[in-house]
Amino acid sequence: MRSFPHVGLNSMSKAGNRNDLTTGTVWKKLLVFFLPIAAGTILQQLYNAVDGLIVGRFVGTEALAAVGGSSAQIINVLVGFFVAITVGASVVIGQIFGAGRREDLDRAIGTAVTTMTLFGTALMVFGLLASPWLLRLLNTPAETMEGAALYLRIYFLGVPLIMLLNMESSLLRALGDSFHPFLFMVAGCVTNILLDILFVVVFGWGIAGVAVATVAAQLVNAGLLTGLLARDGRPYRLSFRQLGIHGIYLKNMLRLGIPSGLQSLMYSISNVIIQVAVNSLGTVVVASWAMSGKTDGFFWAISNAIGSAITSFIAQNHGAGRTDRVKQCVRQGLILAFSVTIGVSALLMLTAIPMLRLLTPDEAVVQTTYQIMSYFVPFYFTWVLVEVLSAVLRGVGDAVRPVIIIGIGICLFRIIWVATVFAHFRTLFSLCLCYTVSWTITSIALVIYYRKGDWMARRSLVARD
Repeated sequence: MRSFPHVGLNSMSKAGNRNDLTTGTVWKKLLVFFLPIAAGTILQQLYNAVDGLIVGRFVGTEALAAVGGSSAQIINVLVGFFVAITVGASVVIGQIFGAGRREDLDRAIGTAVTTMTLFGTALMVFGLLASPWLLRLLNTPAETMEGAALYLRIYFLGVPLIMLLNMESSLLRALGDSFHPFLFMVAGCVTNILLDILFVVVFGWGIAGVAVATVAAQLVNAGLLTGLLARDGRPYRLSFRQLGIHGIYLKNMLRLGIPSGLQSLMYSISNVIIQVAVNSLGTVVVASWAMSGKTDGFFWAISNAIGSAITSFIAQNHGAGRTDRVKQCVRQGLILAFSVTIGVSALLMLTAIPMLRLLTPDEAVVQTTYQIMSYFVPFYFTWVLVEVLSAVLRGVGDAVRPVIIIGIGICLFRIIWVATVFAHFRTLFSLCLCYTVSWTITSIALVIYYRKGDWMARRSLVARD
């Protein structure tokens, strides 16, 4: 079997030439494709900050801990696993698009949407039934238990919508369209903020109002995405006649998606174990940990945007057999990632205190959150190689070995650290240190694999005999 050669601009790629990442100057295409993804993720983090401001100021510190503590970790574990599976669909569809296979595209899109909707429905049922048990498992503080359980139950009612919109956004980016997912995210975030104000500030619904606003916003976003994908006259579309499971596409999507999901699950499990350790340090630390996630989440959002852009770029060019552009993308992606990381890190540290005081009037939470950020932010640069190289490997369909490297270097290492180093010292510093050390170890391991591995020789997921 072989990778498809570059097929030129057939009827599909001519119609969608603006979305074709296999032509044009690499750094310009990558940058233009990246910017809407980054803008969307920044907007999402701004919404998260506003959400935290509303909860912290109008409901209280305990409510902030309820929404951002154990409940957030449960969401990251369960929802994060299935959302990560969309990587598999994104790579397969990107390679189909790059290879010029118009006849396969609609069926692959239908398979991806159907599969994620089924996953979302099953997860909704599980989450509604298991939320209280999961919260107790994480040793959630008694004063936040009731609010966290209420938030989770309402949130899980909207999980099918969340799964659908994440899949549809991922598909559009795989097809070279990063603008419309950003535009519709704007609509969702604005809806969310307005409903937060209405339900929490005006109606006084508290935690329930925050959760209901979130679900309603996801409905708006998912509706806009579905309408765009189903529209006639596009070089690709979601055809309701093609909804269903088409085995060959599902097999390849899961072959890459499940390892990505397991990677997300391992991340989340290690973070859950760390959350248990955080919970043992008191309510102020729990609220501060949640607050730090809303502030330095700006970096993680932008870093993920870089990874998403690189994966889509690599997938299309690998499907088209453009090895030269794959190598150029690696170099340009690293330059982009390091430049952005240095800038964001400096901005976060310079604006941290005034930004935190906007989010909460609790000075103890402000100071503890700044302390946490000072342990993380100056060392974000150690994460860049992990983000970029793992994105490149995903794009060519190399799924298993990078997951093993990251699983050991990030997840297993942190679990061992909590059981040994933190168990001995039991300080906030000793807990935070495991992140920086694990980023460094994993970066070194991925560089070694990248330089010695056979990832460039992998055949396209859409290649034929």
